[in-house]
Amino acid sequence: MNMPPMRFLDRRTPPHLATLILLAGFSAMSMNVFLPSLPNMAVHFGVDYAVMQLSVSLYLAASALLQVVIGPLSDRYGRRALILASMVIFLLATVGTLLATTAETFLFFRTAQSVIATGMVLSRAIARDMVDEANAASMIGYVTMGMSVAPMLGPIIGGMLDATVGWQGSFVLLLVLGAILSALVWADLGETAPVRSVSLSQQMRQYPELFASPRFWGYVITSGTGAGVFFAYLGGGPFVGIDHFGLSTSALGFYFGFTAVGYGFGNFLSGRFSVRMGINRMMIWGSSVALITLLVLAFLLLVDLAPVWVFFGMFIFLGIGNGVMLPNTTAGMLSVRPHLAGTASGIGQAFTIGLGAVLAAVAGALLTPGAGPWPLVLIMLCSATASFLSALFVIYRARRIGA
Repeated sequence: MNMPPMRFLDRRTPPHLATLILLAGFSAMSMNVFLPSLPNMAVHFGVDYAVMQLSVSLYLAASALLQVVIGPLSDRYGRRALILASMVIFLLATVGTLLATTAETFLFFRTAQSVIATGMVLSRAIARDMVDEANAASMIGYVTMGMSVAPMLGPIIGGMLDATVGWQGSFVLLLVLGAILSALVWADLGETAPVRSVSLSQQMRQYPELFASPRFWGYVITSGTGAGVFFAYLGGGPFVGIDHFGLSTSALGFYFGFTAVGYGFGNFLSGRFSVRMGINRMMIWGSSVALITLLVLAFLLLVDLAPVWVFFGMFIFLGIGNGVMLPNTTAGMLSVRPHLAGTASGIGQAFTIGLGAVLAAVAGALLTPGAGPWPLVLIMLCSATASFLSALFVIYRARRIGA
């Protein structure tokens, strides 16, 4: 009797939504699970906190550079092979972080771990491969809603592991979960990119039509500066929590989960309403919420009404704004030229993470003992303002061309 082919042998079968959620979620978790351990890691390696904070900014910078290449390569050669290769490299780099005996060696392997960002970028391109623009925003919203659970739980688990077994516990966790996810990706994630007969050089000659689009760059800048608020928080939040508020690593992990709670709810709203309201309306709504939140937080700090639970609690609303805005700006940039969705995703994510690396480094440099939370809040406020203004530009362009 003829048996139907097993799913993992069907290399052109689109993946289940759950696989995309786990892939994007693991990419996000690898970015922040160890953050509560940064102060203890600085002590372990005998370096200043600013040196260990480079594990955030170098990771983000390397991710940005990789994604400039990953997006175009995935358009030409497909999504599946690149994701599988990135998983293997990530696992090897994670072993390297556990074996590191100096801060320099650790930072080298930690930077190499950034290759896992391939999963975050290409999971969105895969969603765009599978559905149209409006439904892509909805699908990306659901993917990032599920994905928000991982970075929400990551710092909490990382803080608990640090308190019980030390900073290495977070990287052992990444190694185990990475191996399991690699097996799932191999079995379930079939190729979704259209088969293309053009060479890489022929494909590159199509890039000017994407790069010359003001609407594309409007979406990219809105997304990058909006997400930059969060990356600045990643770089400076741990220091503010410990130096200004005197939090333990486990308490810091708990408070860091607040943003992800809001982000997950914002993603749910995006998945629920993007098709009905349209990506541009959702984008401006989300960027407005983020900006208003930071203005309120600045006011509360000014009048000395921001104790620890208020300070970190406000980031729930910031997460809601970003959770609404980011899936819609992502769907927008991928839809300007759908046949270059991987390239658009890579360039957009590279800009986002590159800017995030800069903001995280600036936050780490400006936050000195006794400085308080003001340097961090002002950096985030400037970034959120730029995101809101860019969103207004996108809407203006869309009305002008009747899109």
